Amino acid sequence: MNPRPPVTSDASEAVTPESLRKQYESGATVDELVTASGLSYGTVLNRLHDAGTEMRTSWQTRRMRQDPQARQRLAAHLRTLYEQRGATLTELAAAAGETRRGARRLLIEAGGSVRATQETLRMRAAARAAERRKLAVSLRARYEAGATVPDLAREHSYSVATVYRLLHQAGTRMRPQHNHVPTRREGERP
Repeated sequence: MNPRPPVTSDASEAVTPESLRKQYESGATVDELVTASGLSYGTVLNRLHDAGTEMRTSWQTRRMRQDPQARQRLAAHLRTLYEQRGATLTELAAAAGETRRGARRLLIEAGGSVRATQETLRMRAAARAAERRKLAVSLRARYEAGATVPDLAREHSYSVATVYRLLHQAGTRMRPQHNHVPTRREGERP
């Protein structure tokens, strides 16, 4: 035997499927409709279904509610990070407060294309090499202005050997090494 359907109040009858659909399509969520109407979650879903409402996912609702210009600016910023600085999708997700999938979607919306892992590695290696060349040129200028290699090493938190290597990579003409043997005074024997 089937139980009798519950008796509905006049207030719940006043909330028509069409009015729910109109509110839903203007951006309201099912939870918000439940709160506003006083109906159960299932009843709201059933009425939306009866009205022929096309349901959206949660990310579609978030996208719909966001300021379109703000979303476009964020997508453009993520594309810049991705293409010019070699950021990964994980780094983009952290920057945007999104998931990797969401960051990927924003990147594609901005006209970017996802690259292979090897491309990212090559891009980052090239950026590190350019940074290192820039540092080498900077060290060369300081060395030619009179700074010593140990001073440069301390200043940049590098080993003396690394500073020498960078100076040589920059084509620096090295000063003659000083003889650190103590000088003899007059009249002393060797």
